Amino acid sequence: MEIMKRYASAVRDNVYEWTKDLKDVDILVGIPCYNNEDTIAHVVSTAAEGLRTYFPDKKSALFISDGGSTDNTREKAYAAPIPEGCNRRVTIYRGTPGKGTSFRAVFEVAMHLKVDCCVVIDSDLRSITPEWIKLLAEPVLNKKAGFVAPYYVRHKNDGTITNNIIYPMTRALYGLRIRQPIGGDFGFSGEIAVLYTKEDVWDTDVAKFGIDIWMSTTAINTGLKIVQAQLGTKVHDAKDPAEHLGPMFRQVVSTLMYLMGKYETKWRTVKGSTPVDLIGKTEKIAKIEPVSVNFNKLEVEFLEGFSHFDPLYKQIIEPESYEQLAKNIRKLKKTGKVIFPSDLWAKILYDFAFTYQTWNRNRKRLVGILVPLYFGRTAAYCHEVAELDAEQAEKVVEDQAKVFEELKPYLIKKYEVWE
Repeated sequence: MEIMKRYASAVRDNVYEWTKDLKDVDILVGIPCYNNEDTIAHVVSTAAEGLRTYFPDKKSALFISDGGSTDNTREKAYAAPIPEGCNRRVTIYRGTPGKGTSFRAVFEVAMHLKVDCCVVIDSDLRSITPEWIKLLAEPVLNKKAGFVAPYYVRHKNDGTITNNIIYPMTRALYGLRIRQPIGGDFGFSGEIAVLYTKEDVWDTDVAKFGIDIWMSTTAINTGLKIVQAQLGTKVHDAKDPAEHLGPMFRQVVSTLMYLMGKYETKWRTVKGSTPVDLIGKTEKIAKIEPVSVNFNKLEVEFLEGFSHFDPLYKQIIEPESYEQLAKNIRKLKKTGKVIFPSDLWAKILYDFAFTYQTWNRNRKRLVGILVPLYFGRTAAYCHEVAELDAEQAEKVVEDQAKVFEELKPYLIKKYEVWE
């Protein structure tokens, strides 16, 4: 993983003094932000209202961890109305710019405040309700769970990295059906917040967009009881998968594959998967906002990327899968139809995941080589669900996840042959 400048702490001295004055807190809500002036006040006020409404007898605090916004994000976070008695701090964190470093500051503040529960929520949410705080915090406070993952209703074209990589891979590897491992909104115990601060990952992709999958995977492999909170619809600043990928894809997928190496002895013994309990249900369901897809851009990137990286694909992908992929590329050129079935996609992802563990060159570049193939699979998936409703599209995602489980022996065999 890429190494960045090292910082001993993400928390500045004045914030540490604030925690000493505040002393012990029951619930901390952490909000990472960067240039979110249009949404931050709503998120802050709603979170504070959730604390007041559902946990009036608990000592609580809001910690807004900013990445040095150049707009009015911090000013609006400070000005957002909150109930009397709810403590608030807005600060610029210290360290590598990224969501992970922002979370690191939250974890450190949670540790200093000796919290029972920490909740983190995204700063671009428009569908958040006060109930979200209850649903994410209550299982932890009641000792029913150590980690609460979000369970959303989302547009079928939203979250394509989750749908086509993170969910099926996490489910197949670790055997738990956590639908949104990189959802961004989590609840967890003070104990695991402390554990997160102790991990030496803050100079890697975990300090950026790798943070969510790292948190979820770490929770899974520490044996914590995990539940999913039904939060209703997630309405946020969703992006067209063809237009806004860039560093996020590389950081998330690199972290996923890095964690495969760390927890290899655990996932290699896991067979099948089990459901993860769904708890609660938000009363207010926001309308799903459509996410458009630029199919032409996806297909052009797929074709051009295959042409450019063809020699490396021959090296990384098993011959049978490579031949099928090349055949599908030829059909795309002739007919304009993208063919990329889920079983081929699963085998190719497993080929890349295995190669990542043994790759002696630039691993970031290796993950970057995967991007055009991801575009191809995304185009095929979006075409497949284009005329389907939300429930039918979800079945496509679930069926693909089952394919990943069924093909896990293919991945295991690659390790056995290598050994």
